[in-house]
Amino acid sequence: MDYLLLKWLHILSSTFLFGTGIGSAFYMLVASLTRDVRAIAVVARYVVIADWLFTTPAIIIQPVTGFAMLHLSGMPFTSRWVVGSVILYFVAGACWLPVVWMQMRMRDMAMRAAALGDLELPALYWRYFSYWVLLGIPAFLSLVIVFWLMVARPT
Repeated sequence: MDYLLLKWLHILSSTFLFGTGIGSAFYMLVASLTRDVRAIAVVARYVVIADWLFTTPAIIIQPVTGFAMLHLSGMPFTSRWVVGSVILYFVAGACWLPVVWMQMRMRDMAMRAAALGDLELPALYWRYFSYWVLLGIPAFLSLVIVFWLMVARPT
């Protein structure tokens, strides 16, 4: 029963992690492409909140439940699919940390501009936006591959 509970938590938290990530990225991207400062301010605010409410706990739950399941099942921690998953998880995390930092700065810039009635965002917003997109690609691809490794468990 412990294993099934851990597995359920692992799958549920991966759903929150990936779902919130892809959903937030979509809305942040679409809102930014409108160049509507007020829309960007609202969306960026909620993207940051979603990261703290859903993504951050999932990031913590994932390795805890994953390693606990490995321990309970007696699977070696050195299996290639486990090592590959951990490496890719860290790649995604290394991309996510600066993205979160940039999202908070982007949110602040957009909210400030909206409050002042500005129709344009500062150039720094768009530089961060470019980096945000570029970092999102390897993070997304890393997690897609982790999903495959979790399911296929290649030897």
